Formats: sequence, C-alpha cells, structure tokens
Amino acid sequence: MEMLLLQQSWLFFPFFIFFLSIYLIGYFIVFRNKNPKIRSEFSSCLISLFHGTPAAIFGAIAIFSDTNYGFAAANTSFQKTVLDYSIAYFVTDLLHYIIFFPSDVLFIAHHLATLFVIVTCRHVVSHGAFSVVVLLVLAEVTSACQNTWTLAGACRKEDRFAARVYDALSPPFYVVYTIVRGFVGPYFVFRMVLFYASGLAHGLVPTWIWVSWAVVVFSAIGVSILWIYSRWVDFIRERKIGTKLEQKIS
Repeated sequence: MEMLLLQQSWLFFPFFIFFLSIYLIGYFIVFRNKNPKIRSEFSSCLISLFHGTPAAIFGAIAIFSDTNYGFAAANTSFQKTVLDYSIAYFVTDLLHYIIFFPSDVLFIAHHLATLFVIVTCRHVVSHGAFSVVVLLVLAEVTSACQNTWTLAGACRKEDRFAARVYDALSPPFYVVYTIVRGFVGPYFVFRMVLFYASGLAHGLVPTWIWVSWAVVVFSAIGVSILWIYSRWVDFIRERKIGTKLEQKIS
C-alpha cells in the first residue's frame, strides 16, 4: 500500500512530461509554418484537446465508480489520478502564458486559482474530490468543441473550410456552453456550498478551504457567463448584418 501511494504521488511528473512533449511537438513540428504567436496559441489548444475530453471522461468514471461518493468523501485513488492529470496540464499551460503572454493577467490568474483548488483538494485535505472532479467534468465537457471552434476561428479568414466549421460549430457550442456554465455549474456549486456551510464536512474539509473553492469557482463561472454573453452578442450582430446584406442583394 505504501508503495502504491508513493507511486501515485509521482504521477504528476510523467503527466507533466506528457503535456510538455505534446506542446513542443505542436510548436516545433505540427505548427512550425505558423507565425510564433499562432504557433504558441495552437500548441496551447493542442494540449487542451489532450486534457479536456480525457479529463471529462475519466472524471465521470472516477465519480460513478466511487460507491461512497459525496461532498465530504475521501479521495479515491482514481480521483487522485484525475487530479494529478489536470494539475500537470494547468502547470504546462501556465508556463505557456508566462513565457508567451505574460501580460495576460486574467488567464494566468485563472490557472493559478484553478491549481489552488485542485492542489489543495489533492494534497492538503485529501477529501472533497467529488466536488472538484464534478466541476472539472463540467468545465471540460465542452473542451473539444471549444478548442476546435477556437482553431477554426483563428483560420477562418484565410481558409474557407475553417470558416464553415466555425459557423457550423458556433450555435451548438454556444448553447451547450450556456447550459453547462450558466445553469448546471452554478446549481452544483450552490448545492456544494449549502453542504459545506451546514457543517457536515467539519473536520474533513476546513472552512477556509471550501470557502476558497467557492470564491474561485463562482468567479470563474462569472467570467464564463460574461464571455459567452459577449459571444452571443457578436453572433446575433453578425447574423443581423448578414441578413441585411442578403436583403440588399436580393
């Protein structure tokens, strides 16, 4: 058992090497013909693709495979592995922003706050992974679609196929993102806060920990809602402009 725990505590390092390798492959091989700014952004999207969907799938498995799941339940080995996988990703992407976009304070702060939540859950309290992993699943369930949408959007002005992909993905992506980040996520966090505030996790998850989690997550949800709202505004405006142009042509 001690050997298993020792091996598990080192999972961050192979996961970090995994994500770093994918980033470097993307930067120096896959996107080598792009300009430096696009190369770094596309490489970031690439590692996000390798993190988001796997994290959502394995996170869901980790949740449903735990018969004792709950807001105050002890972290299972599988849940710890999922958390280590996500820690490695966020550290890699944080380095990306620090090196290439040091002025992007919002994203750097987001990654640091997310790492705080995951690391404290994984290494400080060893409880509450149910809460954190569910939030991780909700955050990453749209990851594949969002990264494809982002890549298509970056290329749509010079590539007609990318423009068609971007236009086709935008409505369903916006709808799903709105539902997950605007309704499901806030509802789950509300339930989580009610549970911890009731004192049912007393002695397992300290007050300063769950309050910090709540502040970070509610802040992230607020930013997500503002972001998707601005996307809807742009989408509606573009559709109106397109409709007016069609009317003039006809």
